Amino acid sequence: MSFGASGLAELGFARNHPHLFFVIPLSMPLIQSQQLQSDYDAVIVGSGAGGGQTAYTLTLAGMKCLILEAGRNYDPVTETAMFQREDQAPLLGAATPDKHFGFHDATVDGGWSVPGEPYTQASEKPEEQFAWWRARMLGGRTNHWGRISLRNGPYDFKPYSRDGLGFDWPIDYADVEPYYTKTELLVGVYGTNEGLENTPDSPPGVLLPPPKGRAAELLAQKHGRSLGVPILPIHRAVLTRALDADTIPAKLHPNNPRAQRLVAQSMRERAACFWATPCGRGCSIKANYQSTTVHLPPALASGNLDILPNAHVREVLVGKDGKAAGVLFIDKTTGAEMRVKGRVVVLAASSGETARILLNSKNAQFPQGVANSSGLVGRYIMDTVGANVSGQIPLLENLPPHNEDGAGGSHFYAPWWLYQQQKAGKLDFARGYHIEMGGSRKMPGSGSSVPEDLLGGAFGTPLKEAARRYYGSFVSFSCRGEMIPNEGSFAELDPEVKDQWGVPVMRWHWKWSDHELNMARHAQQTFSELIEAMGGTVRSRKQKDPRQIIEPGGKIIHEVGGALMGADPKKSVCNGWNQTWDVKNLFLCDASSFPSNADKNPTLTIMALAWRAADYILEQARKGDL
Repeated sequence: MSFGASGLAELGFARNHPHLFFVIPLSMPLIQSQQLQSDYDAVIVGSGAGGGQTAYTLTLAGMKCLILEAGRNYDPVTETAMFQREDQAPLLGAATPDKHFGFHDATVDGGWSVPGEPYTQASEKPEEQFAWWRARMLGGRTNHWGRISLRNGPYDFKPYSRDGLGFDWPIDYADVEPYYTKTELLVGVYGTNEGLENTPDSPPGVLLPPPKGRAAELLAQKHGRSLGVPILPIHRAVLTRALDADTIPAKLHPNNPRAQRLVAQSMRERAACFWATPCGRGCSIKANYQSTTVHLPPALASGNLDILPNAHVREVLVGKDGKAAGVLFIDKTTGAEMRVKGRVVVLAASSGETARILLNSKNAQFPQGVANSSGLVGRYIMDTVGANVSGQIPLLENLPPHNEDGAGGSHFYAPWWLYQQQKAGKLDFARGYHIEMGGSRKMPGSGSSVPEDLLGGAFGTPLKEAARRYYGSFVSFSCRGEMIPNEGSFAELDPEVKDQWGVPVMRWHWKWSDHELNMARHAQQTFSELIEAMGGTVRSRKQKDPRQIIEPGGKIIHEVGGALMGADPKKSVCNGWNQTWDVKNLFLCDASSFPSNADKNPTLTIMALAWRAADYILEQARKGDL
């Protein structure tokens, strides 16, 4: 295969690898280990938001890439149960140890525990333990997530400068804004622009129309005003109308007609949501964002991508020149230990897993692990602060039967609204939270749709009448808040425990600071007031101890950090381009590089930064600097 002006010759690889002009791509994009090429332009570990975005950008620009995925192949088009009710599933679709979010959930392998791949806790105290979610499947966590797609704001990139806590990013909002816009155009995000403080708007025409609020959301919006809580349409990566495949590709890939053609084809294969089933199941019509349906199809169609599933990466290999030479992995189908070469190595395996790989990559040059001269790999891992309150609203009783499934998640939310009070020192915690809400006449789950105490022991006709009365009258509000990085929250290699392939596993340390605990208490009080303003009754048990209010570390599945970016190599692991200081051709394109964890869900920022890092890789390759 020959490469034109946009291919590898321009990237600078041909000088040292002239044979690349004559490489013929494999006909099967999903390959077995014996089909690996001798080397690749880039080896990418992980196929989720960061790995998928990186592969998309690099392959469409002409680089030959390999994705190593620790789990099995997964095709949401054929594997998503779009039209099955919960009563058609085993155990009425209830959660089980191997399906933590229920039978129909899109996480087909993995979860809080993975057979043969344990992790350990440094403390026996529950409040000092971390629950680690790992998806073992093509597309990773992008198959199961809430698809809430919020931009970090200007404050979120410079938190230390505002309150003296944590760390500033070495980049600011202006550096990432163009990539937020491109990512939103590519994946499709619905929402509105509201002009609120530190809640960035998107350029005109970028966001898709939001769906109408459900009855509970509209009622919360009405009464939230009395409390000063702005309840608005949320931003979510779900298509409410088909993407404009005639104009968007040219905006994303100017001067690259082939990329435009492949992206347009992929966009035309995606249909708008018709509100069928929860998004957590995946989507066979490709209406919601999954790496498997958005990033990987055009990358595969380019002919520049190989994907090897069931590849459990152990370490990054480093040559005598101090550069990354490839990776060592275990083929989980055979148990064989294998190596693959790459001129660039990208880790996008999730924060905890990327830290594990780096720490396991020990050699004479890097006795503490690759890219760990600062000693900060695994340090300052964060999750999102979670707290929940539920209630029952009489105004929502006896509603006429109607379908409120909607887009499979929140239609409305409340961005953080107390920046000025916080700045004035009126709150006892330094960072903010947004409010996610639930409440509708959605498809019933495995349990009773009405709590037993409200049924009053009724049966027969009175039971049916009570169910009709109360069904859809329950609401819930959830805090999703910023955790400030602290020295007590980190992961390290367990000195004794190994997984079934002999690879040392991660041992977790966890600590919530008073800032997070006080935030959870504030959220509980706010949600209780909101339910009462709606004329309802709080049904959650009110806790005085914030340690009983806050969700355990890891339970929100927003782990970030562990290899922070910064401006000083002695105080960070990578620079503002996600490039490790110690190894210039090693990049970290998941959330491990995050120096802070804003209250905005991290996935959109992961994709935007991965796109930005991939553009930098292409630029450096053209100069011959990698």
